[in-house]
Amino acid sequence: MSTTTLKKHSTWRNWAGNVTALPARTTSPTTVEEVREAVRRAAAEGLRVKAVGTGHSFTAAAATDGVLLRPQRLCGVLEIDRRAGTVTVGAGTTLKALNVALAQEGLSLTNMGDIMEQTVSGAISTGTHGTGRDSASLAAQVRAFDLVTADGRVLHCSEQGTEEERTAYAAARVGLGALGVLTTLTLAVEPVFLLTAREEPMPFDRVLTEFDRFVAENEHFEFYWFPHTGNCNTKRNNRSAGPAAPPGAVSGWIEDELLSNGVFQAACTVGQFLPATIPTIARVASRALSARTYTDIPYKVFTSPRRVRFVEMEYALPRTAAVEALRELKAMIERTGLRISFPVEVRTAPADDIALSTASGRDTAYIAVHQYRGTPYQAYFTAAERIFTAHGGRPHWGKVHTRDAEYLAGVYPRFQEFTALRDRLDPDRVFGNDYLRRVLGE
Repeated sequence: MSTTTLKKHSTWRNWAGNVTALPARTTSPTTVEEVREAVRRAAAEGLRVKAVGTGHSFTAAAATDGVLLRPQRLCGVLEIDRRAGTVTVGAGTTLKALNVALAQEGLSLTNMGDIMEQTVSGAISTGTHGTGRDSASLAAQVRAFDLVTADGRVLHCSEQGTEEERTAYAAARVGLGALGVLTTLTLAVEPVFLLTAREEPMPFDRVLTEFDRFVAENEHFEFYWFPHTGNCNTKRNNRSAGPAAPPGAVSGWIEDELLSNGVFQAACTVGQFLPATIPTIARVASRALSARTYTDIPYKVFTSPRRVRFVEMEYALPRTAAVEALRELKAMIERTGLRISFPVEVRTAPADDIALSTASGRDTAYIAVHQYRGTPYQAYFTAAERIFTAHGGRPHWGKVHTRDAEYLAGVYPRFQEFTALRDRLDPDRVFGNDYLRRVLGE
């Protein structure tokens, strides 16, 4: 009998605090066999199972009234294969722990998102991504994974497996937790390299006019637009021969802690209670940032501390639609009189071959809108979502949206491939919940 059950009837909350759940019990397995036991026991009792990492999804993708499985004790680097250029890790390993461990071995992921508090399995399952001209999401860097299915089997999924395992690998790298519980993952890595980051304030109209050029000329391009202003902050990351030149202690603290977290937190709080001040605050904040250049190993350039809590919606649009959608978003905010304290984030990704990846089959631009936690966001997100869906947008699986299976089947050409696999692997919906019922159908 497993000894991993932690507690019963304890409320779970996600990072943003906008989703809660009251599971029948919570369990934290230490071995794959204990995962199998937890799944088999739940299925026998008629309970559903959801694995949840650090709760960085803004949707109820991991919420359950059944068994909440915490994978954090399935962690650590299990194997490094330098010849194959891969690392195998436990599913509950955080991205931060993985990156630190890789750096100690002189290795690195090719690309990643801008935070690293998530578990590897959670980030991959929801399609977490950074920005890249040629390099894609974390899921696109997965080379193999082990999946505990609803009947307690373990599938060793890769391009070299059985037909069933190859099919699962092709579809389940962005699996939403709908197909089983990930226990180990193997990711592609490469020798550690240096990135030079160039951050530069720039007018909104110039960024949009030259957007295609910026994407084409830089390995990683992204920008933030401050609503109620014509100001953006751009970031261009490119590989460098070095030497390493991290941000100075004082300048780095000012940009990353004081302006991005400390002062920004205070400004959001003021704006929450005095919305009329938000446009003025936005103008001041967007002018406070200055150009800077620094060089460091990848995860220290890709990621930034994020201590101001928020709620987020992000849509993946065909990259050719991004500029028009951003102009429509700006016009909507000006027309409606909404007061938006958070910058709009824009990133890109190349097309990939994963069934439910937001970049599946098409070059993609991501537009993310945010609101400070506790601030009403529905009117803003609803208006933004109308713009994004008019351009065939695909919502990030872990961020707020209102789309359902009917809509999603129309924007994902391989949607039926995924749901057919789900029907085979989990016909009784052991891994189901209300969110999956909405986005994948019954």
